[in-house]
Amino acid sequence: MQCKHFGECGSCVLFDVAYSDQISEKKSRVEGLLAPFSEHNLEVFYGNEHHYRARAEFRIWHEGGECFYGMGNIAKKGTITISECPKVIEPIEALMSPLLADINANEVLKTKLFAIEFLATTGGEVLVTMIYHRKLDSVWEEQAKALEIKHNIHIIGRSRKQKVILSQEFVTQMLPIDNREYSYVQYEGGFTQPNPQVNIKMIEWAIAQAKKVGSGDLLESYCGLGNFTIPLSRYFDKVLATEISKRSIKAAQQNCEFNGVDNIEFIRLSSEEMSEALSKKREFRRLAHIDLNSYSFSTVLVDPPRAGLDKDTIDLISNIDNIIYISCNPETLARDLETLTLTHNVEAHAIFDQFPYTHHIESGVFLKAKAL
Repeated sequence: MQCKHFGECGSCVLFDVAYSDQISEKKSRVEGLLAPFSEHNLEVFYGNEHHYRARAEFRIWHEGGECFYGMGNIAKKGTITISECPKVIEPIEALMSPLLADINANEVLKTKLFAIEFLATTGGEVLVTMIYHRKLDSVWEEQAKALEIKHNIHIIGRSRKQKVILSQEFVTQMLPIDNREYSYVQYEGGFTQPNPQVNIKMIEWAIAQAKKVGSGDLLESYCGLGNFTIPLSRYFDKVLATEISKRSIKAAQQNCEFNGVDNIEFIRLSSEEMSEALSKKREFRRLAHIDLNSYSFSTVLVDPPRAGLDKDTIDLISNIDNIIYISCNPETLARDLETLTLTHNVEAHAIFDQFPYTHHIESGVFLKAKAL
């Protein structure tokens, strides 16, 4: 990837490292962390080193009466203005400059504009969120609607305690996974995997592990909008999936309907609450319609935040034969494996590079219970 802002923009800290060398360094780092737990070869998955991000957030910098896209500088001291960002997918890249030009030509749209966020699909659908430091009125709505129509996009306006949806607040991403095509509704402000190409590889790797199990029910924590849940459901009898975000649960239920899947129950529970419910420590009204005793979990999938798993969740999943652990932080993954490998063996592990030119790396580990 080439970018005129390499060395200035703080978004790509590995600007001076060849992409093949970035992959090698990430592979070596994760291999070192996981070496005490596995003798298996580490699988490596990556995609394009440019045009890979389907969501992006930019500050808006005002200077000389004009708006510019801004990013934090690499020294973490202030903001630089940018005129390109080749890491975003093509629909965002094609929109950025003409959208900003039209904003700059309109006093209503540019006044006190603070930030712009993009959420796009590989099929070309784009949702733009314009964030302001002022109340949005009917005049803004009229001008923003004209901008929406001109560029064939969806626009949302935000300011303090205000959200204005001009047409819709989601996009629909189509992904070819495991010889099928899946559709995912992705809402503004909800969590989505930012790299569609590598996301497919992550899901298919998880499916490959699920196929080794072949039966039983699946428990999933941190399910989000059903990213892993829906494709994996083909390989299990029933699925119980939990997520704390109301918005994500709504999207997951819609995605089930869109994909014709009917063997999943999505429940709004945190990971800690899930552990309390399944260990019978606490009852939840949200689970009143579900017979937990009817589930026979052969497999659990967890995809926690950077902090990793809490102790109660580790204790819970240690009693399930097969564990698929997707991690966005190899350090906390290694910490959690210290406990999980007391009861389980690592059967496969992989890395997925969703974020070229950064130190960030996603990992996956498949564990199977030790024979008694």
